Amino acid sequence: QVQLVDSGGGLVQAGGSLRLSCAASGGTFSKYTMGWFRQAPGQEREFVAAISWNGDSTYYADSVKGRFTISRDNAKNTVYLQMNSLKPEDTAVYYCAGREGVISTRRYEFPYWGQGTQVTVSS
Repeated sequence: QVQLVDSGGGLVQAGGSLRLSCAASGGTFSKYTMGWFRQAPGQEREFVAAISWNGDSTYYADSVKGRFTISRDNAKNTVYLQMNSLKPEDTAVYYCAGREGVISTRRYEFPYWGQGTQVTVSS
């Protein structure tokens, strides 16, 4: 069973950038599809981006396409989310998630979750 630890969140001005990281341990990271989700106060957790086990396939929510990039380094057991041109509406707690099997955008299909990292974008 894999354990996930998110990091890299913080406070940034609109238009700025952040890179989130998610370090995995306790499992065979290269077997896992990885995803990023986010949850703003009072809202449901929503899909942001996902990447296949080998990095060949990526999916993005429409709201982040062209601004966010998901990537992974299987040698370092780490997945990243590069966030550029940040907007105040990107403010949320960001969670990485993992699952065995094909790439997915559905949060209920991911059994493994990080603890979350806060991203706050000021206007």
